[in-house]
Amino acid sequence: MKKKLILSMLCLLLTACSMPGLGGNTDTQIVIAAGNTSERQILSQIVSEMIKKYTDLKVTIINNLGSTTLIHTAMNEGDVNLSGGMYTGTSITGELGLDAIMNPTEALRVSQEEYLKRFNRIWYDSYGFSNTYAFMVTKEFANEHNITKVSELEQFKDTLKVGVDSSWIQRQGDGYDGFQEKYGYGFKNIYPMEIALVYSAINNGEMDVVLGYSTDGRINSYGLQILEDDRQLFPPYDCSPVASAEIVKKHPEIDVILKTLSGKISSEQMQYMNKRSDEDLIEPQIVAKEFLEENNYFKDEVKL
Repeated sequence: MKKKLILSMLCLLLTACSMPGLGGNTDTQIVIAAGNTSERQILSQIVSEMIKKYTDLKVTIINNLGSTTLIHTAMNEGDVNLSGGMYTGTSITGELGLDAIMNPTEALRVSQEEYLKRFNRIWYDSYGFSNTYAFMVTKEFANEHNITKVSELEQFKDTLKVGVDSSWIQRQGDGYDGFQEKYGYGFKNIYPMEIALVYSAINNGEMDVVLGYSTDGRINSYGLQILEDDRQLFPPYDCSPVASAEIVKKHPEIDVILKTLSGKISSEQMQYMNKRSDEDLIEPQIVAKEFLEENNYFKDEVKL
């Protein structure tokens, strides 16, 4: 597909992006694809602020690229040269077209090797957290019924009201069919809904169990408890930055900065930052700066 067509598609889809970012020269500046979630936008701002702190490079962020596929396409076409957050489980079964890999170490290794071989991109080590699907209940429900694992929900399968992401019902591999095969039971009362609605549904008592994302800030806000996926339905979705090998070769300081961020963000920290953005309505750039200021921009580890 011609680059003009890709740019036209992006212009239609990026409802809140900065138009200059689409025309950014990826030969002379860093253009970061941030995605359409608070998490990806916060991570992209962290990367951007680190680059601006330690280099004189010009950095542009494109927000609201609506999917990993769209980010991948934009990188293929040379419209962006860095992604603030990519997820192993998504990319392995997505653009790489491979079967799901359940071992996190192996999933990271395959992502790194295949991305370099196929796309000439560097997939860095994880920030330190994984954002996967997760079943969750209120802490009150967990304490009352002594529930800590997904398999333990079977005894209540006919009475529970379960809210799940609409797309999960038909999802191949780790969707509802996969769940029933892996766990050996299904739910009598299951309600597909938009993922953003599941948290308010359980918070308002409309649902007993919901399927959400493991780093969502509302987990803490609403006092929810993630249940252990004890039969390993969901593959790992460890999150890492990804950069084109060309831009890293041209600006090796990018490599130093992205390696510095490895292992620096825990699931709890990501939950908190997502809460700051989604619940407290703080701009992702401010959330990112707060995180970096608290950690002194990892000054002692950045060796340029």
